Amino acid sequence: MRRRQIVAALALCATACAAQQPPARPRHKISAGELYEALSSRFPVRRGLAGMLALEISATQLLLRPDRNQLGAALLAELRGVRQLQAGEMDLVFSLRYEPSDQTVRARNPEILDVRWPGAPPEVLRALQGMLPRVAQDLGEFVLHRFTPRELALPQTMGFEPQELTVVEDGLLVFFGPKRSP
Repeated sequence: MRRRQIVAALALCATACAAQQPPARPRHKISAGELYEALSSRFPVRRGLAGMLALEISATQLLLRPDRNQLGAALLAELRGVRQLQAGEMDLVFSLRYEPSDQTVRARNPEILDVRWPGAPPEVLRALQGMLPRVAQDLGEFVLHRFTPRELALPQTMGFEPQELTVVEDGLLVFFGPKRSP
């Protein structure tokens, strides 16, 4: 008898908790693989330095930063024209936004988090640190994902549009919400 009362109380509690939850919103997940493909298409980037040196930057790995709600890339940077200087690494992250005019998710506001360049002479490191923010800004804003009509069909029939972009451990979750009036 006591067990039935406990089970009934738990069921009642679960029902009450479920009633207090906001209704589920449609969402769409963009995979880490798709994000890496879009991001890596922006690389390699090549820049001249002081007329004698050349910097080549390539994306080696996708960085998903749920703690900052940003994504980016671990980059490999090679400096040509300096003998026996091994490649350096840096982490670059972007903020995200949805662009309703062309139904895309875009990367913007690049930020260099860390530069690791073992064995680089101080003068070369200073020159690079002065140049890297400009290289990051040159990447500009770019498309990471373009929604297909199929991906938007159900949310649009419900009167929803992409509203919230959340970086997770294995990709990007796009939550839909009520369309905003123009």
